[in-house]
Amino acid sequence: MRVAFLAYRGSMQSGGLGIYLHALTRQLVDQGVEVDLYVGPPYPDPMPWVRTIPLEDPRFWDKKFMPDWFSFLPDSQLSIFRPLDFWEFVVTRFGFFPEPFAFSMRAAHAVVAELRRGVRYDLVHDVQTLGYGALWLRALGLPVVSTVHHPLTIDRRSSLARDRSFTDYKGSLTFHPVRSQARVARRLEGMITSSEASVDELVSGFGVRRERIHNVSNGVDLPAPGRIRARPERRELLFIGRGADPNKGLEYLLEALSELPPDVTLRLFDDPPPRLTAIHAKLEGLRLHDRVRFDGKVPRDELERALHETTALVVPSLFEGFGLPAVEALAAGTPVVASAAGALPEVIRRAGAGLLVPPADSGALAKGILSVLENWESHQRDAVAARARIEREFGWHEVATRTLAVYQQVLGQTSRPQASSMSAKPGAAEQPVSADGRPAR
Repeated sequence: MRVAFLAYRGSMQSGGLGIYLHALTRQLVDQGVEVDLYVGPPYPDPMPWVRTIPLEDPRFWDKKFMPDWFSFLPDSQLSIFRPLDFWEFVVTRFGFFPEPFAFSMRAAHAVVAELRRGVRYDLVHDVQTLGYGALWLRALGLPVVSTVHHPLTIDRRSSLARDRSFTDYKGSLTFHPVRSQARVARRLEGMITSSEASVDELVSGFGVRRERIHNVSNGVDLPAPGRIRARPERRELLFIGRGADPNKGLEYLLEALSELPPDVTLRLFDDPPPRLTAIHAKLEGLRLHDRVRFDGKVPRDELERALHETTALVVPSLFEGFGLPAVEALAAGTPVVASAAGALPEVIRRAGAGLLVPPADSGALAKGILSVLENWESHQRDAVAARARIEREFGWHEVATRTLAVYQQVLGQTSRPQASSMSAKPGAAEQPVSADGRPAR
């Protein structure tokens, strides 16, 4: 089987998308799948097990907040007159987020160029783009599936909830291309996601038929196994995530911390909140600055060390499409307190450890944390014992096996001719390709 992966960002520093590409493609190749990766910037580190085709992208959205128009222009200013680049340039200035659509069109051009060279793909796997280019490839006879862990409808609802003016409201509706992504999602052969909560959201928010959605779970790069350890001398809670996102529920954790004994502290792997933001105001109002520490983004080895040493991880989210930090902490033998929201109840149940509390309820969260602190040894033993189960449920090999089963099911349901091999060796990185499918100069 030969699969074309499409991903508009590829770096492992760009969040879960890059990690997903790196881990899943490696496991699929180990199971006999040939993979060509069409990817936008920031590009991934070398992945010698796949053939990587990097695509040009002027990245106008990243430059939107630069102070002058000239810094906003691409390095090769004449390229602004290419139709797709010019369209992307203009709509970005009006607040639209065109990157998924523009990437999908560039990727479709590049795939067509490969088809003309004689390459044949059995299937296209889009990763969280859901642009109209995917429908173009379907029209050419290629089955297309797409991975969506966290449907954009959730982010739009969260954004609208915090809007305070007509301009804010208009900006939220403009920025999130929910309607176009829903149109594409409804027409694909299959959707791949990581939890039943995301399945429900794809059905209700995007209108995708439930039988076309496949919950294969999410793979996790597990830290070293935890061990039974003594109760930590310092009672320090850990929060991992972007606190500025209202879905993460950090304000409720800060309120809960204010109700806990003063020796309980909070460490956050997040940047300090800017002044005049809701989180900064919450810290000021509750006078928690001496009990809260922001450490920003940290290297993987420091993250794993914290997961093994902290007293408990707290996940107060209002929605999670999966809940990666909770799985990582339990795998490291650390107790977890999480909101019963989104996919977290499913993840905690499948892991076999962790304490759930009602979402958006700081009092209940404080009681849950205090219960774990008072009965810490019991919760820590449960977390250590959950390791084997977590490996079975969330290992990348198992997730890749389920994903391959989705491919086979989709291909079994289509009558389109499947195809072949190509002469290029996996791991050969190509030069960037422009919007018309030709090598960029």
